Amino acid sequence: MTGGESPRLFDRALRRRRAARWLPRFPEHDVLHAHAAALAAEKLLDVTRSFTRACIWGDRGRHLLSLLPPAKVDAAVHADDVALPDGTTVVADAEASPFADEAFDLAVSLLDLHAANDPIGAMIQIARSLKPDGLFIGVMFGAETLNELRAVLAEAEIETAGGLSPRVFPFADVRDAGSLLQRAGFALPVADEDRLTVRYGDPLRLLADLRAAGESNVLTERRRAFLRRDTLGQALAGYSARFHDGGRFRATFSFLTLTGWRPHQSQPQALKPGSGQVSLVQALKDVRS
Repeated sequence: MTGGESPRLFDRALRRRRAARWLPRFPEHDVLHAHAAALAAEKLLDVTRSFTRACIWGDRGRHLLSLLPPAKVDAAVHADDVALPDGTTVVADAEASPFADEAFDLAVSLLDLHAANDPIGAMIQIARSLKPDGLFIGVMFGAETLNELRAVLAEAEIETAGGLSPRVFPFADVRDAGSLLQRAGFALPVADEDRLTVRYGDPLRLLADLRAAGESNVLTERRRAFLRRDTLGQALAGYSARFHDGGRFRATFSFLTLTGWRPHQSQPQALKPGSGQVSLVQALKDVRS
């Protein structure tokens, strides 16, 4: 939402604090960010041009540039809401970007937009930081993410606590992602979905990976009390019964990869309605005759 106060679905300050707390152990649990970086790198490798200055949001494992040829990106600024110990991070929130207009010709956002209170506003700010014909790539979680965990937590909470509380983010689907790009003003918008299934020997490892990635529950309407022991036990039992494959627990992650360009006159433009020189009706008649 833009043009007014956006609803605060997420406690961004709590998200930052939790990410900072888990930062020393982040490399032990770096599964999700690594996969997101690989998806962004794949999109970049499909683009024939190189880039002079990039802004990379959220790549705490510093994966993206290592997956690209050295000549692909001349220089890069890393931004995140937590600082790495080596001092290479501009500490900032994508919802209040500190960067000047037209500062970059490439911007990449990894696993942050799905937890933005105003994702369109954040993307508009990213677009402004791009030069005309600059490229934006964003990777965010999609609607089918953690469907197994959502199911067993809901059932366990109903059985043990008599009702539901918000515990998993309301993720967008691929159609929503395409709409976000258009509403943020990007040209040539494309949204793709990729599924990753991770298998765990212990579902508690899944919860640790989520915490270390900064993906624990920061919904503003969350229940403030800790997850009850009986609720957790019931959820783990349900996980074992329903999503246990060959001795391991599966967890599904849906990744949405968004690509768009800051508008420029050199880009292909759609014709105005009624400006076509050939009648579609007549063309179809000619094919049939």
